[in-house]
Amino acid sequence: MAATEIQRKPVAQPERRQPDPNAVIEFRGVSKTYESGDVGLENATFSIARGEFVFIVGQTGSGKSTIMRLLLKEHETTGGRIVVAGRDLSEIEDKKVPYYRRNLGVVFQDFKLLPNRTVHDNVAYALQVTGRSRKEIRAKVPDILRLTGLATKLHNYPDQLSGGEQQRVSVARAFVNHPPLLLADEPTGNLDPETSIGIMQLLYRINRTGTTVLVATHDSHMVDRMRRRVIELERGRIVRDEADAMYGRRGGGRDLSTSEFGALMRGEPAPEPQRMPKDPFDEVDEAWR
Repeated sequence: MAATEIQRKPVAQPERRQPDPNAVIEFRGVSKTYESGDVGLENATFSIARGEFVFIVGQTGSGKSTIMRLLLKEHETTGGRIVVAGRDLSEIEDKKVPYYRRNLGVVFQDFKLLPNRTVHDNVAYALQVTGRSRKEIRAKVPDILRLTGLATKLHNYPDQLSGGEQQRVSVARAFVNHPPLLLADEPTGNLDPETSIGIMQLLYRINRTGTTVLVATHDSHMVDRMRRRVIELERGRIVRDEADAMYGRRGGGRDLSTSEFGALMRGEPAPEPQRMPKDPFDEVDEAWR
């Protein structure tokens, strides 16, 4: 063997097994090393169940965005397997990736709105690319704009909106197709604290409809307030996976009701727990006013 030749040890692949029917996302020993040699992710294993609200936290460069890019199939894994809704992502052909992405809602830090289209048309575009009829678009867009507090802004253009309003448009566009999985990559990174609360309340409300929500963030204060499951990364490795989001302080093991959560986000004493209605939207609006 030549002196300059480098032996590369093959990356061990996890044993194939049947996907977890209750999981929306499964990472099985997933690693990602970039061409530069930087390690984005190292042997990450976790599972996210249907209907969960999960935070991925860590410092810049810890691997949060790598997880998001792998889920979007913007990058391929170096080792391990990713299963989304029972489908191994490595088995999805390149030409079918756009169809896979249509089943995901995605919210970005920098909004990624179409600048020459109105609020209505930015949201409608997400329906148009999936082949929805004009009748469906006319029915769905006003509903989602009301849900996200944008009913009076439908004719505005992005440059006529505040940062918080632009992010609400981004959320509306991500949710208008009612995807089973919504990914939010630093959704409050460019927003002030008060506006950030409104965006997180909106994501929480969407989660209450049954959509699984995965949020990558370095906003530890917001994570502490929301008390949801936290997966913490450090240099590409998972160093903590806890069922609540109090950064090492265990909660009572019970999900907050919508009213309790609304009060918590406003800094008010939490009301007595109330039984959640069968319809997640019943009696929910008061918490968001």
